[in-house]
Amino acid sequence: MDRRVVITGMGAVTSLGLDVESFWQSIKNGKNGISPIERIDVSDLPTKVAAEIKDFDSNNFIEKKESKRTDRFSQYALAAAQMALEDSRLDPSRIMNEETVGMIVGSGIGGLETLENQHRILLEKGANRVSPFMVSMMLPNMAAGMIAIKLGVKGFVECVVSACASSTNAIGDAFKVIQRNTADVMIAGGAEAPITRLAMAGFCANKAMTTNPDIYTACRPFDRDRDGFVMGEGAGMLILEELDHALARGANIIAEIVGYGCTNDAYHITAVAPGGEGGARCMKLALADAAIHPTDIQYINAHGTSTELNDKSETAAIKSVFGQHAYQLAVSSTKSMTGHLLGAAGAIESIITALAVKEGFLPPTIHYRNSDNECDLDYVPNQGRQADITYALTNSFGFGGHNATLIFKSYPFL
Repeated sequence: MDRRVVITGMGAVTSLGLDVESFWQSIKNGKNGISPIERIDVSDLPTKVAAEIKDFDSNNFIEKKESKRTDRFSQYALAAAQMALEDSRLDPSRIMNEETVGMIVGSGIGGLETLENQHRILLEKGANRVSPFMVSMMLPNMAAGMIAIKLGVKGFVECVVSACASSTNAIGDAFKVIQRNTADVMIAGGAEAPITRLAMAGFCANKAMTTNPDIYTACRPFDRDRDGFVMGEGAGMLILEELDHALARGANIIAEIVGYGCTNDAYHITAVAPGGEGGARCMKLALADAAIHPTDIQYINAHGTSTELNDKSETAAIKSVFGQHAYQLAVSSTKSMTGHLLGAAGAIESIITALAVKEGFLPPTIHYRNSDNECDLDYVPNQGRQADITYALTNSFGFGGHNATLIFKSYPFL
């Protein structure tokens, strides 16, 4: 029998809050985390808004000298990991040199800000002015590497890069590492810092982002008038633990992870397969892994990017998997509040889904005004609500056809 895996700690750095408590309260209250971009010049870009973190101070988590040698995405990851470990009440001395503790961290693009800055220095000042820390700062695996060094994690440690599915894959893979008895504890999640001139220009060029400058209507998943996603940034980290290991130390159990699905569309580098076929297969695999029926799911935290194709395709995929039950369950996109954190999206959405199960609360899809005939499910419009939730599911879909689904269960089972 597979070992059971529970969540015992969480940490988050987002535009809606720099810790899980403030982040979750913002989600419950339907707060908008989208604002005019201040960090970079967007005067020549069609997109003017993002879910930008305004007041994060890395020196609260990293020494000032080290902080200067650390890309923003790794700073976010380090902060979230430290908060998750503190929340779990695991003894840090047990982490040090303990090979039954591991970690998987996902990032879609890693240290792009560093790459952009150092390339500018190369062009303007010459090769001898490029930082010797450039390579170590920009590598996508460096968030996992730096956390491992800081906490002394010597077990199963790796980085997942699967675009917007990265951190959902990281959590799902960590879940499986514990199930197969390779580790007792895993730190899992993702981090991203993509609000840079280059990243914004690239996504504007491929027409994926909104051109709506109104922060209250720019991101409106499943709405008829949606026109593209809004960039977000930050990190989310979870402490996953084998159930008996958690019970033995009296851990606070937030929720249980019971199912994981991972597929690829094998269709197109950016477009979703017709009818969301790949995402549908992914949800079916997660349901089979959890050994539950589709009607057991009460809530879906959707990928819900606010793009024309994604929202329509995800809705079709949900209908194909859940049939008539699709109209009985609740589906919401919290990206309407957080923006799209790319490789870190699945991590913060896993935190949201776990807390939704724990507290019996359906997070809203804010900014929803006009219904779309092809998106006709219950998207929990504009205001969250209480509900009995035993099982909830979260989806993440990424460029390259990557799909990942996780299923969470309330604990103890009611």
